[in-house]
Amino acid sequence: MKLRVGILGGGSWGTTVASLVSRNAPVKIWARNSETVRDINENRRNSKYLPDAILPEAVYATNDIGEVVTDADVLVMAIPSNNFRAVLEDAKPFSRPWIPIISLTKGLELSSGKRMTQIIEDVFPGHPVGVLTGPNLAREIMAGQAAASVISMEDEIIVKQLQKLFHSGLFRVYTNTDLLSCELGGVLKNIIAIAVGMGDGLGAGDNTRSALITRGLAEITRLGVAMGGRPETFAGLTGMGDMIATCTSPLSRNRHVGVELGKGRNIDEIIEEMLMVAEGVKSAPTVMALAKKYNVAMPIAQDVYDVTRGKRAAVSVYRGLIRGSAGSEAEAG
Repeated sequence: MKLRVGILGGGSWGTTVASLVSRNAPVKIWARNSETVRDINENRRNSKYLPDAILPEAVYATNDIGEVVTDADVLVMAIPSNNFRAVLEDAKPFSRPWIPIISLTKGLELSSGKRMTQIIEDVFPGHPVGVLTGPNLAREIMAGQAAASVISMEDEIIVKQLQKLFHSGLFRVYTNTDLLSCELGGVLKNIIAIAVGMGDGLGAGDNTRSALITRGLAEITRLGVAMGGRPETFAGLTGMGDMIATCTSPLSRNRHVGVELGKGRNIDEIIEEMLMVAEGVKSAPTVMALAKKYNVAMPIAQDVYDVTRGKRAAVSVYRGLIRGSAGSEAEAG
Protein backbone atom coordinates (compact mmCIF):
# COMPACT_ATOMS: atom_id res chain seq x y z
CA MET A 1 0.00 0.00 0.00
CA LYS A 2 1.27 3.44 -0.89
CA LEU A 3 2.03 5.80 1.95
CA ARG A 4 -0.37 8.74 2.19
CA VAL A 5 1.37 12.08 2.60
CA GLY A 6 0.03 15.19 4.30
CA ILE A 7 1.83 18.50 3.70
CA LEU A 8 1.16 21.44 5.98
CA GLY A 9 1.91 24.70 4.19
CA GLY A 10 0.84 25.98 0.79
CA GLY A 11 3.85 28.14 -0.05
CA SER A 12 6.28 27.64 -2.91
CA TRP A 13 8.34 24.82 -1.41
CA GLY A 14 5.43 22.95 0.17
CA THR A 15 3.59 23.01 -3.15
CA THR A 16 6.71 21.91 -5.02
CA VAL A 17 7.30 18.96 -2.69
CA ALA A 18 3.63 18.00 -3.02
CA SER A 19 4.03 17.95 -6.80
CA LEU A 20 7.12 15.73 -6.56
CA VAL A 21 5.60 13.33 -4.03
CA SER A 22 2.33 13.05 -5.98
CA ARG A 23 4.16 10.88 -8.54
CA ASN A 24 4.85 8.30 -5.81
CA ALA A 25 1.96 8.56 -3.32
CA PRO A 26 -1.42 10.18 -2.61
CA VAL A 27 -0.81 13.71 -1.25
CA LYS A 28 -2.90 16.43 0.36
CA ILE A 29 -1.83 20.02 1.10
CA TRP A 30 -3.19 22.11 3.94
CA ALA A 31 -3.12 25.83 3.18
CA ARG A 32 -4.56 28.50 5.44
CA ASN A 33 -5.56 30.74 2.54
CA SER A 34 -8.86 29.64 0.96
CA GLU A 35 -7.98 31.36 -2.33
CA THR A 36 -4.79 29.30 -2.57
CA VAL A 37 -6.81 26.13 -1.95
CA ARG A 38 -9.30 27.06 -4.68
CA ASP A 39 -6.52 27.96 -7.10
CA ILE A 40 -4.78 24.60 -6.61
CA ASN A 41 -7.92 22.48 -6.90
CA GLU A 42 -9.69 24.33 -9.72
CA ASN A 43 -6.88 25.86 -11.77
CA ARG A 44 -4.00 23.46 -11.01
CA ARG A 45 -1.93 26.49 -10.02
CA ASN A 46 -0.54 28.24 -6.97
CA SER A 47 -0.56 31.68 -8.57
CA LYS A 48 0.53 33.46 -5.41
CA TYR A 49 3.81 31.58 -4.97
CA LEU A 50 4.48 29.70 -8.22
CA PRO A 51 2.74 31.72 -10.93
CA ASP A 52 4.33 29.92 -13.88
CA ALA A 53 3.86 26.33 -12.72
CA ILE A 54 1.11 23.85 -13.63
CA LEU A 55 0.42 21.38 -10.80
CA PRO A 56 -0.29 17.67 -11.30
CA GLU A 57 -3.92 16.55 -11.12
CA ALA A 58 -3.01 14.35 -8.16
CA VAL A 59 -2.25 17.36 -5.90
CA TYR A 60 -5.26 18.16 -3.71
CA ALA A 61 -5.55 21.07 -1.28
CA THR A 62 -7.81 21.95 1.65
CA ASN A 63 -7.96 24.50 4.46
CA ASP A 64 -9.18 21.80 6.88
CA ILE A 65 -6.05 20.71 8.75
CA GLY A 66 -7.79 17.64 10.17
CA GLU A 67 -8.59 16.35 6.68
CA VAL A 68 -4.88 16.38 5.82
CA VAL A 69 -3.47 15.01 9.07
CA THR A 70 -6.00 12.29 9.97
CA ASP A 71 -5.10 9.89 7.14
CA ALA A 72 -1.43 10.85 6.74
CA ASP A 73 1.17 8.10 7.01
CA VAL A 74 3.89 10.77 6.66
CA LEU A 75 3.45 14.38 7.74
CA VAL A 76 5.55 17.09 6.06
CA MET A 77 5.95 20.53 7.64
CA ALA A 78 6.39 23.43 5.20
CA ILE A 79 5.62 26.18 7.72
CA PRO A 80 7.85 29.22 8.47
CA SER A 81 9.76 28.96 11.75
CA ASN A 82 7.77 31.66 13.55
CA ASN A 83 4.53 29.68 13.19
CA PHE A 84 5.95 26.15 13.09
CA ARG A 85 5.11 25.13 16.68
CA ALA A 86 1.59 26.59 16.58
CA VAL A 87 0.66 24.64 13.44
CA LEU A 88 2.08 21.45 14.93
CA GLU A 89 -0.11 21.98 17.99
CA ASP A 90 -3.14 22.44 15.72
CA ALA A 91 -2.29 19.21 13.91
CA LYS A 92 -1.65 17.09 17.00
CA PRO A 93 -5.28 16.14 17.85
CA PHE A 94 -5.71 14.58 14.40
CA SER A 95 -2.45 12.65 14.10
CA ARG A 96 -2.01 8.91 14.46
CA PRO A 97 0.83 7.60 16.67
CA TRP A 98 4.39 7.11 15.46
CA ILE A 99 4.05 8.50 11.92
CA PRO A 100 7.26 10.13 10.61
CA ILE A 101 7.26 13.93 10.55
CA ILE A 102 9.59 15.68 8.09
CA SER A 103 10.54 19.37 8.21
CA LEU A 104 11.18 21.47 5.10
CA THR A 105 11.85 24.63 7.13
CA LYS A 106 15.34 26.13 7.28
CA GLY A 107 15.08 28.20 10.43
CA LEU A 108 15.32 28.29 14.22
CA GLU A 109 12.68 29.10 16.83
CA LEU A 110 13.45 32.59 18.09
CA SER A 111 12.23 32.11 21.67
CA SER A 112 14.02 28.81 22.37
CA GLY A 113 16.81 28.58 19.79
CA LYS A 114 15.55 25.11 18.87
CA ARG A 115 15.77 23.52 15.46
CA MET A 116 12.52 22.50 13.79
CA THR A 117 13.08 18.80 14.47
CA GLN A 118 13.50 19.58 18.16
CA ILE A 119 10.15 21.38 18.11
CA ILE A 120 8.58 18.33 16.48
CA GLU A 121 10.01 16.18 19.27
CA ASP A 122 8.51 18.57 21.84
CA VAL A 123 5.02 18.41 20.35
CA PHE A 124 5.10 14.83 19.00
CA PRO A 125 7.35 12.85 21.37
CA GLY A 126 8.23 9.40 20.08
CA HIS A 127 7.63 10.17 16.40
CA PRO A 128 10.49 9.64 13.92
CA VAL A 129 11.67 13.09 12.79
CA GLY A 130 13.74 14.27 9.87
CA VAL A 131 14.44 16.97 7.30
CA LEU A 132 14.40 17.25 3.53
CA THR A 133 17.02 19.84 2.70
CA GLY A 134 19.57 20.87 0.10
CA PRO A 135 20.16 23.31 -2.78
CA ASN A 136 16.53 23.34 -3.86
CA LEU A 137 15.03 26.42 -5.52
CA ALA A 138 11.33 25.72 -5.96
CA ARG A 139 10.80 27.54 -9.25
CA GLU A 140 13.67 25.72 -10.98
CA ILE A 141 12.40 22.33 -9.83
CA MET A 142 8.85 23.11 -10.95
CA ALA A 143 10.27 24.16 -14.32
CA GLY A 144 11.64 20.62 -14.70
CA GLN A 145 15.31 21.36 -14.03
CA ALA A 146 17.43 18.71 -12.32
CA ALA A 147 18.18 19.05 -8.61
CA ALA A 148 19.56 17.02 -5.71
CA SER A 149 18.42 16.97 -2.10
CA VAL A 150 18.98 15.05 1.14
CA ILE A 151 16.49 13.27 3.37
CA SER A 152 18.05 13.07 6.82
CA MET A 153 16.94 11.07 9.85
CA GLU A 154 18.85 9.29 12.58
CA ASP A 155 17.01 6.02 11.85
CA GLU A 156 18.78 4.44 8.88
CA ILE A 157 15.93 2.04 8.05
CA ILE A 158 13.14 4.63 7.98
CA VAL A 159 15.21 7.16 6.06
CA LYS A 160 15.78 4.66 3.24
CA GLN A 161 12.04 4.05 2.96
CA LEU A 162 11.31 7.78 2.83
CA GLN A 163 14.02 8.28 0.22
CA LYS A 164 11.81 6.37 -2.23
CA LEU A 165 8.88 8.63 -1.41
CA PHE A 166 10.66 11.91 -2.18
CA HIS A 167 12.92 10.78 -5.03
CA SER A 168 11.14 11.75 -8.24
CA GLY A 169 12.32 12.05 -11.85
CA LEU A 170 15.09 14.66 -12.07
CA PHE A 171 14.76 15.37 -8.34
CA ARG A 172 17.46 13.11 -6.90
CA VAL A 173 17.32 12.42 -3.15
CA TYR A 174 20.25 11.14 -1.07
CA THR A 175 20.19 9.92 2.54
CA ASN A 176 22.19 11.08 5.56
CA THR A 177 21.88 10.10 9.22
CA ASP A 178 23.69 13.24 10.48
CA LEU A 179 20.42 15.04 11.21
CA LEU A 180 21.90 17.87 13.27
CA SER A 181 24.41 18.92 10.59
CA CYS A 182 21.95 18.62 7.71
CA GLU A 183 19.44 20.79 9.53
CA LEU A 184 21.99 23.33 10.70
CA GLY A 185 23.47 23.69 7.22
CA GLY A 186 20.09 24.75 5.87
CA VAL A 187 19.67 27.30 8.65
CA LEU A 188 23.13 28.84 8.77
CA LYS A 189 23.71 29.28 5.04
CA ASN A 190 20.86 31.81 5.01
CA ILE A 191 22.95 34.14 7.18
CA ILE A 192 25.90 33.91 4.81
CA ALA A 193 23.63 34.49 1.81
CA ILE A 194 22.60 37.83 3.30
CA ALA A 195 26.27 38.76 3.66
CA VAL A 196 26.98 37.79 0.05
CA GLY A 197 23.94 39.75 -1.08
CA MET A 198 25.19 42.83 0.76
CA GLY A 199 28.46 42.58 -1.15
CA ASP A 200 26.58 42.23 -4.44
CA GLY A 201 24.39 45.21 -3.59
CA LEU A 202 27.51 47.27 -2.95
CA GLY A 203 29.01 46.27 -6.29
CA ALA A 204 31.58 43.77 -5.03
CA GLY A 205 32.95 41.28 -7.54
CA ASP A 206 33.23 37.53 -7.91
CA ASN A 207 36.41 37.42 -5.82
CA THR A 208 34.59 38.94 -2.84
CA ARG A 209 31.65 36.60 -3.31
CA SER A 210 33.94 33.56 -3.38
CA ALA A 211 35.76 34.71 -0.25
CA LEU A 212 32.52 35.26 1.66
CA ILE A 213 31.07 31.89 0.65
CA THR A 214 34.27 30.04 1.57
CA ARG A 215 34.85 31.81 4.87
CA GLY A 216 31.14 31.57 5.63
CA LEU A 217 31.23 27.82 5.11
CA ALA A 218 34.16 27.64 7.54
CA GLU A 219 32.10 29.55 10.12
CA ILE A 220 29.03 27.35 9.92
CA THR A 221 31.16 24.20 9.98
CA ARG A 222 32.90 25.34 13.18
CA LEU A 223 29.57 25.94 14.89
CA GLY A 224 28.06 22.70 13.60
CA VAL A 225 31.00 20.59 14.79
CA ALA A 226 30.97 22.34 18.18
CA MET A 227 27.29 21.37 18.50
CA GLY A 228 28.06 17.72 17.71
CA GLY A 229 27.78 17.55 13.92
CA ARG A 230 30.11 15.85 11.46
CA PRO A 231 32.39 18.16 9.45
CA GLU A 232 32.07 16.18 6.22
CA THR A 233 28.32 16.84 6.13
CA PHE A 234 28.97 20.57 5.71
CA ALA A 235 31.03 19.83 2.59
CA GLY A 236 28.02 18.09 1.01
CA LEU A 237 24.67 19.06 -0.47
CA THR A 238 23.16 20.38 2.77
CA GLY A 239 26.19 22.56 3.51
CA MET A 240 28.31 23.71 0.59
CA GLY A 241 25.68 22.80 -2.01
CA ASP A 242 22.89 24.76 -0.36
CA MET A 243 25.29 27.62 0.37
CA ILE A 244 26.26 28.02 -3.30
CA ALA A 245 22.65 28.01 -4.51
CA THR A 246 21.42 30.44 -1.87
CA CYS A 247 24.35 32.81 -2.16
CA THR A 248 24.38 33.07 -5.95
CA SER A 249 20.85 32.64 -7.27
CA PRO A 250 18.65 35.65 -8.09
CA LEU A 251 15.76 33.47 -6.82
CA SER A 252 17.23 33.42 -3.30
CA ARG A 253 15.16 35.41 -0.81
CA ASN A 254 18.01 35.79 1.67
CA ARG A 255 20.45 37.00 -0.98
CA HIS A 256 17.77 39.48 -2.10
CA VAL A 257 17.57 40.90 1.42
CA GLY A 258 21.35 41.35 1.44
CA VAL A 259 21.36 43.04 -1.97
CA GLU A 260 18.76 45.56 -0.82
CA LEU A 261 20.64 46.19 2.43
CA GLY A 262 23.77 46.79 0.35
CA LYS A 263 21.87 49.44 -1.57
CA GLY A 264 21.25 51.24 1.72
CA ARG A 265 17.62 50.28 2.23
CA ASN A 266 15.99 49.74 5.63
CA ILE A 267 15.42 46.14 6.72
CA ASP A 268 11.78 46.75 7.68
CA GLU A 269 11.00 48.17 4.23
CA ILE A 270 12.65 45.19 2.54
CA ILE A 271 10.74 42.62 4.58
CA GLU A 272 7.44 44.48 4.19
CA GLU A 273 7.49 44.20 0.40
CA MET A 274 8.47 40.50 0.31
CA LEU A 275 5.82 37.85 -0.33
CA MET A 276 7.81 35.00 1.23
CA VAL A 277 9.89 34.74 4.39
CA ALA A 278 13.67 35.26 4.47
CA GLU A 279 14.56 32.92 7.34
CA GLY A 280 18.09 34.32 7.70
CA VAL A 281 16.80 37.60 9.11
CA LYS A 282 14.78 35.84 11.78
CA SER A 283 17.51 33.30 12.59
CA ALA A 284 20.38 35.79 13.02
CA PRO A 285 19.82 36.55 16.76
CA THR A 286 19.48 32.85 17.59
CA VAL A 287 22.58 31.94 15.58
CA MET A 288 24.61 34.54 17.47
CA ALA A 289 23.28 33.18 20.78
CA LEU A 290 24.43 29.69 19.74
CA ALA A 291 27.85 31.03 18.72
CA LYS A 292 28.22 32.57 22.16
CA LYS A 293 27.01 29.43 23.93
CA TYR A 294 29.50 27.21 22.09
CA ASN A 295 32.29 29.83 22.10
CA VAL A 296 32.61 29.87 18.31
CA ALA A 297 33.80 32.96 16.45
CA MET A 298 31.43 33.87 13.59
CA PRO A 299 32.49 37.32 12.34
CA ILE A 300 30.46 37.20 9.10
CA ALA A 301 27.33 36.14 10.93
CA GLN A 302 27.97 38.90 13.49
CA ASP A 303 28.14 41.46 10.68
CA VAL A 304 24.82 40.25 9.27
CA TYR A 305 23.23 40.39 12.70
CA ASP A 306 24.46 43.95 13.23
CA VAL A 307 23.17 45.18 9.86
CA THR A 308 19.77 43.47 10.10
CA ARG A 309 19.30 44.97 13.56
CA GLY A 310 20.20 48.45 12.35
CA LYS A 311 23.37 48.65 14.43
CA ARG A 312 25.66 49.16 11.43
CA ALA A 313 25.33 49.99 7.75
CA ALA A 314 26.19 47.42 5.10
CA VAL A 315 28.84 49.71 3.63
CA SER A 316 30.70 49.88 6.97
CA VAL A 317 30.66 46.08 7.24
CA TYR A 318 32.13 45.81 3.75
CA ARG A 319 34.88 48.31 4.55
CA GLY A 320 35.75 46.28 7.65
CA LEU A 321 35.93 43.13 5.56
CA ILE A 322 38.45 44.49 3.08
CA ARG A 323 40.53 46.37 5.65
CA GLY A 324 40.67 43.73 8.38
CA SER A 325 43.82 41.76 9.06
CA ALA A 326 44.05 38.10 8.02
CA GLY A 327 45.62 35.28 9.98
CA SER A 328 45.84 31.58 9.25
CA GLU A 329 43.09 30.22 6.98
CA ALA A 330 42.37 27.60 9.64
CA GLU A 331 41.43 30.32 12.11
CA ALA A 332 38.31 32.46 12.48
CA GLY A 333 38.16 35.86 10.82
